[in-house]
Amino acid sequence: MHGDGERPFVAAIVVAGGSGSRFGAKKQFAELPDGTVLERSCSTAASVADQLVVVVPSADVADIEIPGAICVAGGDTRAQSVRSGLAAVSPDAAIVAVHDAARPLATPALWNAVIDAVLDGAAGAIPGLASTDTLKEVQGPPDRRTVSHTVDRDMVVRVQTPQAFSVEALRQAHAAGLEATDDASLLEHLGAEVVVVPGEPTNLKITDPDDLETARRIIGARADRPGRSTLAVINDAESRAPMSDHASEVDDARRGVAPPAVRVGLGYDIHPFGSSAPLVLGGVRIDGQGLAGHSDADAVAHAVADALLGAAGLGDIGSMFPASEDRWAGADSMMLLAIVVERVSNAGWAISNLDVVINAERPKLSPHLDAMRSNLATALEPLGASPEHVNLKPKRGEGLGAVGRGEGIACWANVALMTRPEPA
Repeated sequence: MHGDGERPFVAAIVVAGGSGSRFGAKKQFAELPDGTVLERSCSTAASVADQLVVVVPSADVADIEIPGAICVAGGDTRAQSVRSGLAAVSPDAAIVAVHDAARPLATPALWNAVIDAVLDGAAGAIPGLASTDTLKEVQGPPDRRTVSHTVDRDMVVRVQTPQAFSVEALRQAHAAGLEATDDASLLEHLGAEVVVVPGEPTNLKITDPDDLETARRIIGARADRPGRSTLAVINDAESRAPMSDHASEVDDARRGVAPPAVRVGLGYDIHPFGSSAPLVLGGVRIDGQGLAGHSDADAVAHAVADALLGAAGLGDIGSMFPASEDRWAGADSMMLLAIVVERVSNAGWAISNLDVVINAERPKLSPHLDAMRSNLATALEPLGASPEHVNLKPKRGEGLGAVGRGEGIACWANVALMTRPEPA
């Protein structure tokens, strides 16, 4: 928001009070490509808030150097730590957003989404992701648990931070001194309205070293933005002012960028119906029977990933994410695609275009194509993609073969990559 003169004063509380017992060290101080976990979370918070309060273990307060931040000591529990941060919030604040430092990949857009929801009248707002797994409530001791009942996953979300609240509502929620794993739970006890905004699949919480490595890969993919085509460089220079003002810049672009080499890759994937999980294609959750697979069986994401690897000469997704490794079981395929994009980007490639054919008798896909295109374009941004670079074509098997009989969904992806323009 920062200085727009219209939105009320927003305070951000970044909670980093953990001892690191599960991680093996204080994860908030673990290194990422662009700073520590804590520094990255604070940098994003500071970009959207008017005040930043950082809560850390008391032993670390003197060592924290976050420009412009108020640093306070946390308590023995998360709720106590939030209350410590809340006590330091400016009396000018109308909205406060609380964030776990262990989620360093939350984007400014997500922060703004929860803040805007409170501005629209909600007492609180939280980011949530739909569950792709079947959920069971269990009973009994840990060593002999049995299923009590199946939870309707359509009515369940996986909750993230940042979470935003009106200052009055959050102070009232914490006044009773109750404990909870997130602040929204405390508002629930008051009967206050807490709305859910779409979360971000990449907004993972770092709880173990594998999570840290995944975060490093995602940051690398976001930061390593490829160069655009020669035409884009020229057009951008020309559009900023009349030609006479930028003639030398345009001439330099024309003379100094070598013609890109182009390579083409073909990707293919097929999955049978049979999973109790929801159907996911191109990162879009679609009503209907799910596809069976080791990950979330997103045939579109898999085909696109394979096409990218093929064009770049980097193998295939079966080698990168083998089904023999449990860590990929149930994985979000759009996150796997992000890892592939990072590798392709690091190899020096940018995208020219992507063309995808989805062969499915059911369900009807046309209502979901725009959302798929947007998701794929976002995933391919590190390669220079926009929605205009992505084309999707739904087809039917007309009764021929397994797909024609409605037994599964197949997908083909064709991608053209070009080397990034480099000065000659």
